[in-house]
Amino acid sequence: MTTESTARAADIDALKRVVATVEHSQQHKDPDAFLALFHPDAIWTTAHGKVLIGLDAIAEFTRAVLPAADWDGKVSYEVVHALFLRPDVAAVKVRQRYLSPDDESEGAPLYVMTKQDDGRWLLTACQNTGVVVG
Repeated sequence: MTTESTARAADIDALKRVVATVEHSQQHKDPDAFLALFHPDAIWTTAHGKVLIGLDAIAEFTRAVLPAADWDGKVSYEVVHALFLRPDVAAVKVRQRYLSPDDESEGAPLYVMTKQDDGRWLLTACQNTGVVVG
């Protein structure tokens, strides 16, 4: 394996770890773990179309909504594709599923992540799109 392909594999693993942390933070309704994943200047659009610009706005929304979420079930997030726009910018397509004994819903988020000088990948521009069945 070349040095370049080894670096790319490491970056893909890092992107998957970010998504796994999103999953964990949602399952445990943990706003701090979720917010630690964001670039300070991030843009987040919720599945319902609410646009949040900057970490302060994302934090205010998340702290109000996530701990109070009334769903009771399991949530899963799976990376289905990663496209490197540049070595330090990746568009990551995710399959999001909420599962409960009585219901299932799906989302198709797109996370644009940027690699920081310290090697961390952060959520920078994200669109959380709900999937409508039918």
